[in-house]
Amino acid sequence: MKRPWENISKREWLDWRWQMRNRIWTLPRLARLLGVPVKNLAVLRSVVESHPFLITPYYWSLMNEGESDDPLRRQCFPDARELEHLPDDFDDPLGETTQSPVPGLIHRYPDRCLVLITNRCATYCRHCNRRRLWNQPAFSLSPKRIQALVEYVSSDRNIREVILSGGDPLILGDEVIDHLLGTFRSVSHVEVLRIGSRVPVVLPMRITGSLCRVLKRHRPLWLMTQFNHPREVTPESAGACERLLEAGVPVSNQSVLLRGINDSFETMRDLVHGLQRISVRPYYLFQCEPVKGTAHFRVDIFRGIDISEKLWKTTAGICLPRYVVDRPGSPGKVPLQPCSVLLVS
Repeated sequence: MKRPWENISKREWLDWRWQMRNRIWTLPRLARLLGVPVKNLAVLRSVVESHPFLITPYYWSLMNEGESDDPLRRQCFPDARELEHLPDDFDDPLGETTQSPVPGLIHRYPDRCLVLITNRCATYCRHCNRRRLWNQPAFSLSPKRIQALVEYVSSDRNIREVILSGGDPLILGDEVIDHLLGTFRSVSHVEVLRIGSRVPVVLPMRITGSLCRVLKRHRPLWLMTQFNHPREVTPESAGACERLLEAGVPVSNQSVLLRGINDSFETMRDLVHGLQRISVRPYYLFQCEPVKGTAHFRVDIFRGIDISEKLWKTTAGICLPRYVVDRPGSPGKVPLQPCSVLLVS
C-alpha cells in the first residue's frame, strides 16, 4: 500500500501547523489510511462519539499501521475496549475537579499548582487521565480567566511553582505561550515554571527556534514530556529535545506503564537507555490510573515492581525512573518498589 503523504514536500512535513491541519480524526479517513472498508471500523463509532481521536501525520509515520498490536498504534487508535468500565474506574480518578479553587487551576500540593491552558492536544493518548475533557468544547484562557488565575496564585505565597498543562500548552502559538509564562513569572513568589507536553514525542517540529527563544526568556523553566516506547526516540524527537536543552530548558520524562506497550524489562531498558542517549532524564514511571475506558492498558503493580527491580540491577542509576502511583489525598507520588533492608553487622 502506498504510504500516505509521500508527495508532501519536506518543508510542509516539517511545518508543525501543517501537521496540525492534517491530523487524522475521522473514521472514514482512518479506514482509507488502513486500506480497509469503513464498515470494518463501525464498532468504533460509539467510542469516538464520546472520546474523539487525533493523530499527527508524523506520529502515524512511526507506526507499523498494519499491525493491530503495534505499541504506537495502540496508544492513539480508538479501541472498542474503551467502552468497558470497571466498578472502581472514574472519569476523574485524581479528584482534580474537587481541588480546583478557580476554573482552570488545580491545587493539590501546597507549593505548586497546575494550570489547564487548553483541553486540546496534538495527538490524543488513549490512556490519558484527562480524557474527560476531549469531548468538551475547545477552550483556551481568556484575559479575564488568566487574571483570576494570577490573582489566586498571587494570594498564596506558598506557591513557588506553576505548571502549565492541559491538554498540551505547546500547541498554542508562541505569543500566547510567551504571554502566559510572563504573566505567571511576574508573581514575585513564583520561583519556577514547568510545562507538561507530549509535543516532543508526537509533534517534534513544533519545537522551533522561535519557541525555544520564548522558553529561554522565562527560565528557570522545566519541560516534562512522555516517551513510552523506544521507537518514539527518533532523530526528530532527539532534535526537538536538543533544541530545548540548548535553550537551557531541562527535559525530563514521565512514562506510563502500559500493558502490551512497554510492560517488559527489555522494552523499558531500551527506552531509558534511548532517553539517556538524547540527554532526557527518565524521571517517573507512572502506574496507569483507573480512568474509565483504560482498563485494558493497566498492568499489575507487582509486574511493574519486577520490571523496576530488574532495571535497578542491570542499568545505571541515572537511567532509573521512579515507579510511582498518583492518588487523591496523597501528600505526594507514592513509590512502588520492593523494600530494601541493609544489614549492618
